[in-house]
Amino acid sequence: MPLIGLPSDSTFIDDIPFHAVGDKYVRAVAEASDAAPVMIPSLGSLFHLPQLLERFDGIVVTGATSNVHPARYGAIASPDSEPYDEDRDATTLDLIRCALSMAVPLLAICRGHQELNVALGGTLQSEVQEQPGKLDHRAPKTDDFDVRYGPNHSVICAGGGILRRIMGRRELQVNSLHRQAVGRVASGLFVEGTAPDGTIEAVSVKNASAFALGVQWHPEYKATENPDSVKLFSAFGDAARERAARKRLAA
Repeated sequence: MPLIGLPSDSTFIDDIPFHAVGDKYVRAVAEASDAAPVMIPSLGSLFHLPQLLERFDGIVVTGATSNVHPARYGAIASPDSEPYDEDRDATTLDLIRCALSMAVPLLAICRGHQELNVALGGTLQSEVQEQPGKLDHRAPKTDDFDVRYGPNHSVICAGGGILRRIMGRRELQVNSLHRQAVGRVASGLFVEGTAPDGTIEAVSVKNASAFALGVQWHPEYKATENPDSVKLFSAFGDAARERAARKRLAA
């Protein structure tokens, strides 16, 4: 079974600092990718990343309630775009770049999708719902999680892209729970999918040596009950199994 690293959020519970990964992400990796999820604490430069990544067969960069700090892409921080998680930023951005350089399969979700763009030199747009012509991409205001994570808008998959090949069709219906989105796309990324308002919903890394895909929506929610989520996590899991097999042969 491949080993999948999931970088954590840095958070507080009852005023005590914790590293945490959401349950829905670890379950999606375990159940839909058929892999073993392992949390990577957000400890930044304390890790020697190449040595750490040699132990993993894939990386899932998760969503979060926090936003990437604007200083990471040359913008000015605003209280309107808080909360931030600078410990996570200090871990994930370098981790993403190192994973790509080492051909470690990468699946980036929501905040992770945005981190992938920033890691490769792109920018982000905060408070998307306030921009002219944009949809409100925030979660519906309800305590019913099936409604919050229910279908919200369509995504058109680019012709010839990885996402379209995985899904087997041009148009998807996805959920939407974010305030921040990709602004200027990093030159090393290919736009795999867009929302009706032009918001970039999926990207892949050009000329990547392994699976490297980011999506803005949340396929991890009840992943095994959603055929599209199963396809996505299965494709990622297959790439991780290929890496694990190559490592075994090399050993």
